[in-house]
Amino acid sequence: MSLASVFNIAGSGMSAQTTRLNTVASNIANAETVSSSIDQTYRARHPVFATTFQQAQGGIGQSLFQDQDAAGQGVQVLGVVEDQGNLEARYQPSHPAANKDGYVFYPNVNVVEEMADMISASRSFQTNAELMNTAKTMMQKVLTLGQ
Repeated sequence: MSLASVFNIAGSGMSAQTTRLNTVASNIANAETVSSSIDQTYRARHPVFATTFQQAQGGIGQSLFQDQDAAGQGVQVLGVVEDQGNLEARYQPSHPAANKDGYVFYPNVNVVEEMADMISASRSFQTNAELMNTAKTMMQKVLTLGQ
């Protein structure tokens, strides 16, 4: 793995954390939306991440332990899934969105968990940005070695 691939790996991490921040923002924005039916109620969404691995390259320099030591090439977002947890039904017969039984359904969004997830995603994004700055500094130092 070259030093240059660090930028691709950190960039994929930053992109993944941006997706995570966007889903958290969507969840928080819809935390208090209501519906008169379970099917129409907003459900919390969460991104699904997966590690991408370096493709096996035949030839010189191939590790004997390649299966165990596969180098990660970053992260990819496989998709965004809806949380299938229970929705909150509240008896509010005077609410304009109440169904015929007087219930309104609130999303299964826990704002406290979403805020913690937002902080985690933000810090992960910052860590990847710092990693890119460190790699840039190291590459600049390598260029000055021959002087």
